[in-house]
Amino acid sequence: MGFFDRLRAGLQKTHHKLVHEIKRIGTRSPKLTAATVEELERALMGADLGMAMTHEIVAAVRKAYESQGGAGLDVVEIASRIVGESLGATTPALKKEPSGPTVISIVGVNGTGKTTTAAKLAHWVQSRGETALLAACDTFRAAAIEQLKLWGHRLHVPVVAAAYGADPSAVAHDALTAAISRNVNYLLVDTAGRLHTKHNLMQELQKLHRVMGKKLSHAPHETLLVLDATTGMNALNQAREFHKAVPLTGLVITKLDGTSKAGMVVAIHKELRLPIKFIGIGEQPDDLQSFDAKEFAAALFSERELNPA
Repeated sequence: MGFFDRLRAGLQKTHHKLVHEIKRIGTRSPKLTAATVEELERALMGADLGMAMTHEIVAAVRKAYESQGGAGLDVVEIASRIVGESLGATTPALKKEPSGPTVISIVGVNGTGKTTTAAKLAHWVQSRGETALLAACDTFRAAAIEQLKLWGHRLHVPVVAAAYGADPSAVAHDALTAAISRNVNYLLVDTAGRLHTKHNLMQELQKLHRVMGKKLSHAPHETLLVLDATTGMNALNQAREFHKAVPLTGLVITKLDGTSKAGMVVAIHKELRLPIKFIGIGEQPDDLQSFDAKEFAAALFSERELNPA
């Protein structure tokens, strides 16, 4: 099964909740009454598409209805088009510095899958002929260092680590020194999970970034926030606060498979205008892939049958 079909399969819960509800509303009432609009708004908000996107889709449906009436009005097609356009036709690629290592800081709250994402990104980098190094800067969570080392062994990616309780900034400094001396293309920094509401922990993250910036100009070159799709719109608050503390350059959305809240991808992008760089739909290394707006919108709304091949 290709990645699109795996994505389509992963979004089945959101797809069912969204598309089937839209079709039910349209079948029952071909006229665009106030009650129909209210039901449509509830369906869109229920899939966590957010208020701004919901209003944009409803406005486009109203406009289409005024120009052509109810006959042939395809609300699902309109919604898919609006979502695809909002997310953008292209997504900026992962940055690559012309010389020296490109430093990617991977941040987020506890339990979003940062360590796994760091490893999968290293695999993604290597699959493109580049070299990678992992930095185990989560020195607090039980088994975090061992988890990253296991991934590194499995994927043949070296890992720089220290003992539990070590200063994360010192680990990042040592990892960056190693990346420079080894002429590595990418350094992927796995930071500790931290609640976005804990000011002291956010200051610690800022310190880690300052230390790397002193060692290598403009490091980190990318700061990617990992968000768990199953948390729905709660992820928006996380994104807001992390973006204030350490300017983010992109988002990685994990655990998209099996959630009914995948619309949060659209809502967060709509508000913060941060590019969604990668999405995850499974546990295997290849299950983290570059985000494609058109594919995502099609997987969210498309009615075509899955290709089992």
